[in-house]
Amino acid sequence: MTAFISHSDCLKHEMLPEHPECPGRLHAIEDRLKAAGIMDYLHQYTAPKATREQLARAHSMRHVAEIFAAAPRSGLVRIDPDTAMDPHTLDASLHAAGALVLAADLVIEGRERNAFCSVRPPGHHAERDRAMGFCFFNNVAVGILHALDAHGLQRVALVDFDVHHGNGSEDIFNGDPRVLLCSSFQHPLYPYRAGPSIPGRRVNVPLPAGAGGREFRAALSEQWLPAIEAFEPQMIFISAGFDAHREDPLASLNLVESDYVWVTKAIMHLAGEFAAGRIVSTLEGGYALSALGRSATAHVRTLLGLE
Repeated sequence: MTAFISHSDCLKHEMLPEHPECPGRLHAIEDRLKAAGIMDYLHQYTAPKATREQLARAHSMRHVAEIFAAAPRSGLVRIDPDTAMDPHTLDASLHAAGALVLAADLVIEGRERNAFCSVRPPGHHAERDRAMGFCFFNNVAVGILHALDAHGLQRVALVDFDVHHGNGSEDIFNGDPRVLLCSSFQHPLYPYRAGPSIPGRRVNVPLPAGAGGREFRAALSEQWLPAIEAFEPQMIFISAGFDAHREDPLASLNLVESDYVWVTKAIMHLAGEFAAGRIVSTLEGGYALSALGRSATAHVRTLLGLE
């Protein structure tokens, strides 16, 4: 079965009025899953809080301490022009990272076939020593390093199809031969810091504004899929951003729901071949609420084997 992991505290974090990274994102996903009758097929779990030790696998202890210290008792504390903490942000961030730890445990131990973490704030822009881009802790990196260090896996692939490059994941896994990072993103676009591809370590696929499903599928087929096959991962993690959708207001790619079905199926095929089907996916971006709900539902339906 597929685990669906979330926490009510992830709905309490709010940054600024009309901010695109809002609690409504999680409501949009769950409402669409319920309307489609998908929630009945999912095993639902409440995300625990990540511990400082788990966070410190991905981040410096200084960064972890700074985020804890910055948490306000009232009002907002700005981390950067787009990113702020309110009194609920720290708890939401700890549950978001903890969801990935639980997901790794469930899937590696064989209690679930795969997992989707419906959590916020997102994480893939958070670098080892820096919060940025709506992100405080790098949730997926915390989960991957838990799989590697606590469970003893030796090779994990991270695939990131968010429209923005996952600079935080690249920063954290730079030089780590245990992790193959495959990222597709609009270029040029925030955060403007993607490094070059490195054979066997990193596959960055920049796409120009206006690119759609045809270009996306061709680039991934030519670059991602052979690299993952050669790497033979024991588990695959997904940074599932749905902001490359043609309706999203923060970028200019033109993906639709069927493209997310296609990439999910491609990842599931490789996971079945090399990783005993083990996949953990977590929400990153996606800011057009209707498109987000439809796209995430298509992704989860595919993980369930219903597409």
